Amino acid sequence: MMASPPDTSKSSKLERYNSYLLRRVSSAKLIAASSHLLFRATILAALILIFLFLLHYPPLLLSSSHYSSSSPHSNHRSLLSSGSYGGGYWERDVRRSAAPRRPDGLSVLVTGAAGFVGTHCSLALKRRGDGVVGLDNFNAYYDPALKRSRQALLSSHGVLVLEADINDGTLLAKLFDVVPFSHVLHLAAQAGVRYATRNPQSYVASNVAGLVSLFEVAAKHADPQPAVVWASSSSVYGLNTEAPFSEIHRTDRPASLYAATKKAGEAIAHTYNHIYGLSITGLRFFTVYGPWGRPDMAYFSFTKSILSGKPITLFRMPDGTAVQRDFTYIDDVVKGCLGALNTAKKSTGVPGGGKKRGPAQLRVYNLGNTSPVPVAEMVSILEHLIGKKAKKNVVTLPQNGDVPFTHANVSLAKTDFGYRPTTDLATGLRKFVKWYVEYYGVQTPKVVNKDAGEEDKEEEGAAASA
Repeated sequence: MMASPPDTSKSSKLERYNSYLLRRVSSAKLIAASSHLLFRATILAALILIFLFLLHYPPLLLSSSHYSSSSPHSNHRSLLSSGSYGGGYWERDVRRSAAPRRPDGLSVLVTGAAGFVGTHCSLALKRRGDGVVGLDNFNAYYDPALKRSRQALLSSHGVLVLEADINDGTLLAKLFDVVPFSHVLHLAAQAGVRYATRNPQSYVASNVAGLVSLFEVAAKHADPQPAVVWASSSSVYGLNTEAPFSEIHRTDRPASLYAATKKAGEAIAHTYNHIYGLSITGLRFFTVYGPWGRPDMAYFSFTKSILSGKPITLFRMPDGTAVQRDFTYIDDVVKGCLGALNTAKKSTGVPGGGKKRGPAQLRVYNLGNTSPVPVAEMVSILEHLIGKKAKKNVVTLPQNGDVPFTHANVSLAKTDFGYRPTTDLATGLRKFVKWYVEYYGVQTPKVVNKDAGEEDKEEEGAAASA
């Protein structure tokens, strides 16, 4: 009897099952390996994106870290925690600079003190016997060397200017601990209309977050609360077509991000006045010019270009009309700033942010010259003063935030603190060009260091001789 063949069905099934298990295990391993690889790739991509974001938008991230802090005064980048400031000698220097030298003198914290308007106001306050401490971050929006020269000028007159950022709430709080400032003249800001299209975050960080940082310390930490005078801008009038511009005109149609941040500042000022009783005065400057000015302004850059023989760009409207500005000389603006400080009433809030004792002063004023001048006429005056013709490139005004004209109505400032601009454009530009050639050590075809009266007499004498 023959033996039956072995039953291989069970072994075949077992082999197929083992093969299936091996495939499942291999597949699981592959999926796990792929998942690990994908996770690592995601982490790497995220790190690369964070690096690129830090590289391109540092101001936004720095200000965001300030927003997320639990305390309004905390700032992990504070110069106090780094050891740059603080200590007995530092406090002594701050108090010395802040001490008034006249009876009932003011003690003023000036932000943006190494800036154009800040330098002139700090000098004027110090010269009349007020105490002044300055604050400036010396950023590179324009040549920091010019800001350092202004700082040296202030130092020679006994004004201490600290290098710090207004978003450093810890340092601001320390300053108010050291000195009970009676007033703050807040001039620190990111200036310029066109630059906002290239670096918008810097405007939010300085003009919005920085203003809030200052108001927070002034309202909740300072004892007593100071009166605050701060720089708004004529740019808030934006697309307004009524002239001259009045404080009662619409300001809800800004033409640039810069204007929008300044308008936001006015709304923020209203909030801190309403809630915390801060006495706040906003000043809308109209195209300020003069010695120690800003190199990004047209009168300054045009002077440099004319002297070096480089072309300048003049704008005109699409219909051919001239672009006009209400040029305001720096000495007139300084008088307006001091007038606003002199008439600022005390804040009514309680230190620590408690309920205010009553309504507080809230004001806004135009500070302009009241006489708009075509930019082309400003160039003609510069040509006359320098003794050299400009190479002009005339183009249509682009849609980059600039407005066709500005024209200030200053009747409110005149009524409230006697603001009266007295410097015409020709006189002011003569003083600017004189400073420019002396500061930069350049040669001009024409002597510009004479007073207007002397030049007029020479011209009259020449005409009589002829």
